[in-house]
Amino acid sequence: MDDDRRVRRETDLLGARDVPSERLWGVHTLRALENSPAGGSPVPLSLIRALAQVKKSCALANRELGCLEARKAEAIIAAADEVVSGRWDAEFPLPALQGGAGTSTNMNVNEVLAGRASELLGAGRADRALVRPIDDVNLHQSTNDVYPTALKVAAIRGFRSLAAAIAVLQGALQRREQAFARVLKIGRTELVEAVPMTLGMEFSAFAEAAGRDRWRTFKCEERLRTVNLGGTALGTGLTAPREFIFLAAERLREVTGLPLARAENLVAETAGVDVFVEVSGILKAHAATLLKMSADLRLLALLGEIRLPGLQAGSTVMPGKINPVLLELASQVALKTMANDLLVTEAVSRAHLQICELLPLLAAALLESLELLADLDGRLAAHIDGIAVDEECCREALWRSSGLITAFVYKLGYEGASRLAEEFQRRGGGDCHAFLVEKLGPEAVAETLSPENLTALGHRRREGVSL
Repeated sequence: MDDDRRVRRETDLLGARDVPSERLWGVHTLRALENSPAGGSPVPLSLIRALAQVKKSCALANRELGCLEARKAEAIIAAADEVVSGRWDAEFPLPALQGGAGTSTNMNVNEVLAGRASELLGAGRADRALVRPIDDVNLHQSTNDVYPTALKVAAIRGFRSLAAAIAVLQGALQRREQAFARVLKIGRTELVEAVPMTLGMEFSAFAEAAGRDRWRTFKCEERLRTVNLGGTALGTGLTAPREFIFLAAERLREVTGLPLARAENLVAETAGVDVFVEVSGILKAHAATLLKMSADLRLLALLGEIRLPGLQAGSTVMPGKINPVLLELASQVALKTMANDLLVTEAVSRAHLQICELLPLLAAALLESLELLADLDGRLAAHIDGIAVDEECCREALWRSSGLITAFVYKLGYEGASRLAEEFQRRGGGDCHAFLVEKLGPEAVAETLSPENLTALGHRRREGVSL
C-alpha cells in the first residue's frame, strides 16, 4: 500500500511505467532521464522559462480560437506563469545533452504544465486525463517550432543582459582612462619597449574595445527576433489551423514583451539555424577582447605599473602571495566561450534536411556563454575600479627607455634622432630622460614629453631642433 502511494502508473507509446507520485512530470520525462548521460549540466533554466512562455502564448491563441476549453487554457496559463517565476525549478531535472532535437525538454515542460494545471483545476497531478500534456499543452505545436523559438527568446534576453554588463565594464574602463590620463609611461610592441604614451591611453583602448563589443552584442537581437512558431514539425504548419499560425506569434510577442516576428518562410527557418552561428561569433569576439585585456593587465601588474585589488590568498606555501585570480578566471571564461562557439558551429553545420537535431547541444553552449560572460563582465568592472597606478614605476621605466628618443623624430629627423640614440648607447644607456635634457634642453624635453603632446593626434609642423 505504501509503495502505491509513492508511485503512479502512466502509459506512453512504449508501455506503462511507475512515476514518482510527488513529481509533476510524467512518463516521458522518466524515459528521458533514463536515456540521458549521468552528470553534466542541466537544461538552462532560462530556456525552460522561455518554453513556458511559448506554451502560455499557444494556450492564449488556442483559447481565443476556441480550440482549447477556456478553463483548461487558463489553468495552463497560470501554471506557465508559475514556471516562469521559478516556483517549479526542481521539476526540470533533464541534462542539457539529450537526443531528439529537444523533444525531451519539450515533453518535460508539457508534463509539468499539465500536472500543475490539473492541480489548479482541483484534480491530482496524476490525473492526466483532465489536462493532457500533448493534446492540450502541446496543442498545434511541435518540438521543432517551440524549442528553437524558446531558444531565441532566451538568447535575446541573454544578449540584453550581456550588453548591459558590457556597458558597466566599459564605464569602469573609462573611469580608469580618466584617472590615469596624465600618467606617462612607455608603450610596448612585441613585448619590447616602443614609444611614450599615457596609461590613460592604454585603458582607453580597452574601453573602446568594450564599446565595440557592446554595439555588436546589442545588434544581435535583430538577428534573433524572427521565429518559426506555428510551423509545427517541418515549417509547413501541418496539424495547426492557419489562424493559429498567425496568432501564436502575436501572443508570444505580447507575453514576452520582445519584438518577435513570425518568419515568412517557416520551412527555411526550421531547417536552417545558422543565425546562432552568427550571434555566437559575436560572443567569441567579446571573449577575444576579454582574453587580450586580461593578459595585458596581468603583464602591467607584473611590470609593477599597476596594482590589482587583492581578492584571496594565492599560495599554500608562499606567505603573502596574491594571484590575479579574477583575470585568470576571465581567461578561462573567454576560452570556454570560444570552445562553445565551435560547438554551436558544429551543431548547426551537422543538421540534416528539415531540422537541426543537435539543438540541445547548441542551446547549452550558447546560453552558457551568455551567462558566463554577463556575470564575468560585472565582476571585472568592480575589479577594474579598484586598480591603482604606481606612477614612480611608470616614470622610471619611461625615463630609462631609449624609446623616448622617438618622440623627437619630428624635430630632429630620423637620422638626427638615430645619431642621438647611438650616442646614448655608447654611453652605456642609463637615464635617457637626463641625457635628452642635456642634449636638447629642459624646455624642449618637457614640451615634447608632456601628456598633452603625447595624447594629441599627431603634431603641428614646425622647424626642427638642431644638435
